[in-house]
Amino acid sequence: MPPLLRELLLAHRRLIAVILGTTLVSMLMSLALPWPLKVVLDNVVAGDPPPAWIAWLVPMMGGHEKAHIAAAAGVATVVIALVSGAAFYVASYTTERLGQCIGNDLRVRLYHHLQELSLAYYDTNRVGTILSTLTTDVQTIQSFASTSTLNILTDTLTLVAMAVVMLMLRWDFALIALAITPVLVIFLVRVNKAIKVAVSEVRTRQSDLLATLQEGLQSIEVVQAYSREDYTDQKVQTVSQETVTAWLKTRKVSALLSPVVGVIIAACTGLVLWRGALLVLHGGMTAGALTVFLAYLARFFQPVRTLSQMTNTLAQVSVGFQRVTAVCDADVTIPERPSPIDPPPFKGAITFEHVAFSYDANTPVLQDISFSVEAGQMVGIVGPTGGGKSTLVSLIPRFRNLSAGRITIDGVDICDYTLHGLRTQIAFVLQNTVLLRGSIRDNIAFGCPDATEEEIIQAAKLANADEFIDRMPARYCTLVGDRGSTLSGGQRQRIGIARALVRNNPILILDEPTAALDAESEHLVVEALERLMAGRTVITIAHRLSTLRDADKIIVIKDGVVAEDGPQDELLRRNGVYAELHRLQFEQPA
Repeated sequence: MPPLLRELLLAHRRLIAVILGTTLVSMLMSLALPWPLKVVLDNVVAGDPPPAWIAWLVPMMGGHEKAHIAAAAGVATVVIALVSGAAFYVASYTTERLGQCIGNDLRVRLYHHLQELSLAYYDTNRVGTILSTLTTDVQTIQSFASTSTLNILTDTLTLVAMAVVMLMLRWDFALIALAITPVLVIFLVRVNKAIKVAVSEVRTRQSDLLATLQEGLQSIEVVQAYSREDYTDQKVQTVSQETVTAWLKTRKVSALLSPVVGVIIAACTGLVLWRGALLVLHGGMTAGALTVFLAYLARFFQPVRTLSQMTNTLAQVSVGFQRVTAVCDADVTIPERPSPIDPPPFKGAITFEHVAFSYDANTPVLQDISFSVEAGQMVGIVGPTGGGKSTLVSLIPRFRNLSAGRITIDGVDICDYTLHGLRTQIAFVLQNTVLLRGSIRDNIAFGCPDATEEEIIQAAKLANADEFIDRMPARYCTLVGDRGSTLSGGQRQRIGIARALVRNNPILILDEPTAALDAESEHLVVEALERLMAGRTVITIAHRLSTLRDADKIIVIKDGVVAEDGPQDELLRRNGVYAELHRLQFEQPA
């Protein structure tokens, strides 16, 4: 049994015990159900004395006449139905509860694990595929645990119990039924393998479809801007048709099960019926005994038929569980050292010592990066596009693992700190501030949930966000759309700055927060950034070199190495990479 499945089951062992107990009671009642009919046929119609198990109930019906025996049989049927119904109700409710609990545990565990994975995992895995696992695969497992688990358990117990009872009644007839069971099992196993392969293909196609739909909807503005609706329509149609083809291939295999199993069962039942009728005619068997055996035979094959029809479901669950386990086993995490410490309040001195990073062995991104930032300094990171600037700053909060070297803050290796403690002392303002669906207040306080109303308003004022928030009907309670779609770029950036101000962290990382803004918005954002940067260690990625006029030092990254570093005036005098970038932006071409 896979470790993940074992953990889930052990966590709910009490519910499983209740399900087993009530299922056992329901199965025993199912075994007893044909016997009142035998009493009517053999002890009422044929006139034989009633068996001991019902004889005690006959006097309570008013006497020992055939009518009283029939009444006792009727009462026994009702009692059996009541006990069976009560047991089934408890088992059904408990199984549904087990399924919901397992589904909830899986979703929470998966999402928690996904949050612990480094950004490298998301570089190679599509979000749509991950969402498919979180939704479709987990829902498949939950539905199986809520419904099919009880059916499989009941059918399996019934199958074993019926076999034992039939052997006790007529071992020769029972052997006829048992003889075909291995044939059915072999057939089901082979078909299940084929269905599992087909279902795996279906799941892959479904993930591709979800990822394609998500990509298209997220890019709807670009699609409409370039009038490429026909292209995205065709793309969705192609992927959707591939999903349909995969489903039909699965159905082609699974559709064989029911008719093949039905023919085999009918052949066995016909043989028993023919042989039993001959025995009844020659007095070797009572009509009641034949009726009971045929009832048991039908109940014996009913679980077989049901289990054969669940082959497709079992294959889907197996594939779904494999996909869930693959995510849980993903080891692209940011490891913490044994006994990491929560850092004290940072002063803000940062040092890179021979740092290297690569996505894989053949793709080096940063090589032998060394520089230092004093506490309270503002340092700019510049360089040609694709040089590794964003990757460089992502190493400070340990969004990615170093390949070599180390980074220290206040002289201590950042790997010695807990991830939570490290990241709670670093604030970010990115080029495109991402807002969550919710109120403006919630978005400003996202990085500091304990912030007071006064702190939120003060941060908004310092970020020049209060002026547009006050014009909104609900002010700070105004709801913003997904990713802040109801606000302009400048408004989103100012809320992002307010979010950083509320945290009041000693280290601030900026990733060109004014690159996509117009002149008026840029003026307001720059004014707010100046307030935010005061008294903090600031590392800013800059494409507009004009934003670095107050920088204490500039680090030039080119082809993954430090090409130059120093104050701006010194870099201009060197007439190197920075000077060339400066000329491209500020000097008029000849």
